[in-house]
Order: sequence, then structure tokens, then C-alpha cells
Amino acid sequence: MRRPWNLIDPTVYSLATYCDGQVNMNICTYVTAISMEPKIYAIAIYKNTKTLENMYKSEQAILQFLHPEQFKLVKNLGQRSGNTFDKNSYLKKNNLLESWNNYEVLKNTSARILLYKIDFKETGDHILFTFKAEKYKSYHSEVLTSETLRIKKIIRA
Repeated sequence: MRRPWNLIDPTVYSLATYCDGQVNMNICTYVTAISMEPKIYAIAIYKNTKTLENMYKSEQAILQFLHPEQFKLVKNLGQRSGNTFDKNSYLKKNNLLESWNNYEVLKNTSARILLYKIDFKETGDHILFTFKAEKYKSYHSEVLTSETLRIKKIIRA
């Protein structure tokens, strides 16, 4: 039997963060909307990551809802550290980026939201950030989920 926190099948996101004109992206599933008006999201960012370093320096980020076909990105965006792997170069070399609201973002996502940082708080092995959603765009109704990553043997059951 699965542990209680593994019973749910959360959406898999990529959080795009920016510093010095370079994009970095991670994979996150600890994401939830916590207010309808204004629309506010809570996102937990793992400690000692390039994403966290970028979020301390920036006021904006883009939450990208991954499409099921993007499961292959998880190994490079989520299982490799931006501190030792140049995700910006990887994404450009593989022609995976496009511009949206003057930010580089992944092509072919299911949706994306431009976020503005409100606050953050240390919470165990993650830092919990709250963000106000400013702009959004939806493209597909299908999203990548943790269950798909389990089936593809990218993450443990």
C-alpha cells in the first residue's frame, strides 16, 4: 500500500526562474492554489537549488503545467541540479523554449501562469513561497501527473 502522501496523483509542474538573463527550470509537485480572489499559489521549493537561489533574487517566476508528452524533461529539469547542470543551455540547444510575456518558457505546455512573489517561509527541507497570479494562458486540458511518471519508471511508486 502506498504512503498517504503518495495516494494522490498531483500535476507535475516546472517552475521557471530567472537570473542575469538566464532561465532555470525545476520540477515541482508541491503546488496548490490557496486563494480564489486574488488568485494566490503556494509553491514549495527544495533547499540548496538554483531555483531557490533565483527566487531569493527575483520577484517573478512562471509556473508551467507540463503536458503528458513532456515526461522526458523530468530527468533533466528535476533530477539534475541547476547548480551543476546548465539547464538554460540544454533547453536552448534542444529548441525547447519560446517567448511568453517577454520570458523564456517551455514550448507545448498545457498552461502557464506568471507569478509575483508575495512571501516565503522555511518549512522543513523546502522553502514555501506564496505568489500572486498575474497572467495566465491555457493550451491543453491534459496535464502530466505523478502517476504517469510512476508508470514510466521515472519516480518510485
